[in-house]
Amino acid sequence: KMFKFICVVSLLFMFDMIKRFFSSGPVKSGGSGFAQMYKDKLTPTQFRVAYEHGTERPFSNEYHDNKRDGIYLSVASEVPLFHSKDKFDSGTGWPSFTRPIVPMSPEHADMVVETSDFSLIMPRTEVSCKADGVHLGHVFNDGPSASRGGTGLRYCINSASLKFVPKESLPAAEKEFYFSGK
Repeated sequence: KMFKFICVVSLLFMFDMIKRFFSSGPVKSGGSGFAQMYKDKLTPTQFRVAYEHGTERPFSNEYHDNKRDGIYLSVASEVPLFHSKDKFDSGTGWPSFTRPIVPMSPEHADMVVETSDFSLIMPRTEVSCKADGVHLGHVFNDGPSASRGGTGLRYCINSASLKFVPKESLPAAEKEFYFSGK
């Protein structure tokens, strides 16, 4: 029995070391100051998901079934991350997108960053917001194919990490840019 215990502890230690090695990338809570900077702006659930890498329950979050036209921003810094035209029903209970948004402003390009995540032992790809370190969710290779208007990717995102701005509430220039059909 002691041998099994030592093997299990050794495996857990090894996976933790691998996770630490591969988790460089977007700023995690604690070291960045982002968590403290945005703590008063966020609800406890938003903070837990965004800066403590929590996950919402499926089918009971704010945007999983939102079908309105608009854009999705980071809940903290409010930079644009996803467009409603790229949202689809993945059947998972979380908002799912085929790609990050093409932003109006060049300084908001490439705001969705990917890092390796070994927190569940199996490797996954975590996505975070470059502007504020917010944990968004994960990206998987099981999204709609190009023949179905997709990219083959599924960005599975926590609603608590997002702020939705409906099309009708966008400033005129943003509405024109994001919804003119260009």
